[in-house]
Formats: sequence, C-alpha cells, structure tokens
Amino acid sequence: MAIPPPRFTSLRVHGRRLRVSQWNSSSENGGILPLLVFNGIGMNLELLGPLAQAMTPRPVLCFDMPGIGKSPDPLVPYNAVTMALTASAILDRLNIPKVDVLGISWGGGIAQQFALQHRARIGRLVLAATSAGMVMAPGSLPALARLFDPSEYSVAKALRRNLAILYNGGGTGEPVSLNAATPPSTAGFLYQLAALAGWSSVPMLPLLDVPTLILAGDEDQVVPPLNSRFLHALIPDSRMRLIRGGGHLFMLSHRDECVGELNRFLGLEQAVEIA
Repeated sequence: MAIPPPRFTSLRVHGRRLRVSQWNSSSENGGILPLLVFNGIGMNLELLGPLAQAMTPRPVLCFDMPGIGKSPDPLVPYNAVTMALTASAILDRLNIPKVDVLGISWGGGIAQQFALQHRARIGRLVLAATSAGMVMAPGSLPALARLFDPSEYSVAKALRRNLAILYNGGGTGEPVSLNAATPPSTAGFLYQLAALAGWSSVPMLPLLDVPTLILAGDEDQVVPPLNSRFLHALIPDSRMRLIRGGGHLFMLSHRDECVGELNRFLGLEQAVEIA
C-alpha cells in the first residue's frame, strides 16, 4: 500500500500562525495514539518526513516553530510554557485528545514542559538527544559555536553543511538527504534559541510520572550522553537506550534503529499483532 503524502495546514493559535503537518493521518491506525513531535532548533517539518513515514501506520504530528520553515516570523517572544500551551491548543483544533510525545534536541525541552503541564494529554514520552535545560553537560565548543551562530543557519548551503556535520557521528548511520532543509529567518532562529534561555526542568523531573524513553547518540558532540544519563536518573519511570555511532541527529541517520526503539516502547508492535 502506498504511503499517503503528509497533510499541511496553517492554523492560527494564540495569535501565531503556524504551519502544521500530519503524516499517516488517513491510515487505519487501530486506536494507536498519534505521535506529537517537537523538532530541533532551526529544523523545518520536511526534515522529519522520512522518520514520520517510517512510523506508518502511526499518525505523526508536528508544527514549524515561529520563523522556522514556513511559519511566519514571531512578533513577540515565546518560551517553553507558552509553546506547550500552543501545542495543546493545536491538539484541540485538530480534535486530538491524547498523544504520545517525542522531543528532539531543542524540542526535548518543550516536550518535557508539555508533559509536566498537560499530563492528562500524554501517554508516553520520548526524549532524544536532549537535556534538562540550563543544567547540562556542555558539548564540544566548535559544535556549540556552529549551533548557536545564526549566520550558520541563514544560508541553505551553510545550513546543510552544518546539519551534515551534526548527524554524522561515528559515520555508521544511513545516508541522510538534507535537500529538504530550509534556512530559518534570523528572527525565528534567535527567538527559538531564546525560548529556553534560563529554563531548566531539574526541579520538576522527579515529579514527572510519564513512562519515558531516553535516546542518546554515543558520538553526540552537541548534547553528550551524560545529559541523557542525568535525565534517566531524575525521571522515575524512565529507561535509556544508547545509539552506537550516533551523532546529534541520530534520529535521521539511524532512523531504522530509532523507529524500532520507538515502536517497542510505544506499543506499536503489539497493536499491529492484535489488529
């Protein structure tokens, strides 16, 4: 059966117009919870396409942050709390009462905040290549310098070069096409970067009563695996998996391995067998 293309819509929520994508939404999902994904910094929806399609038949939902991809520039700053509220409002608009949640890199912070604010709306939580916010073990200085420099993201060629460096890791993963990467606006990138400035989940993590899977790449130069071990130690109902040879974007370069981990944790294999 052919995989249907994603559905792109534009929704106005809390004064912001955001581009929303739904993959596998027309599939017979057998009662499987949709997966809400919070993406990494500067990363547009299209980059998630191969991962989302590999999750078939699970519906996957994501939206471009303000000034990222095809979402218009932000007019006012936002933070983890307001973006978690925005995500909940998007679910209301789409008549989706409950989801599993995946947070990748920067999006892992928003995912943690969403799980803490909206416990009734979340089934299971996956945190990939992320940290507890300001309290973290830093990555290598050259990698961080590239990550936090807007000029490295504002030109398509530079953006794709930097993403290639970030995903490469030990060089053992699958080839990743970065042709779908589009540069964020300078305002969009800076507002996204500032959204987690001063934010930390450390005081709240022991109260997080959501089943949680933590994924880390052992070659991650931006968010070293020590951060994942720290999250694992603080989140009561959590488990951790290390992706061998995975760089910062191992969700793309080690897609099949990650999809297998997601399906086992989120219960898709059991749901498919029952169906």
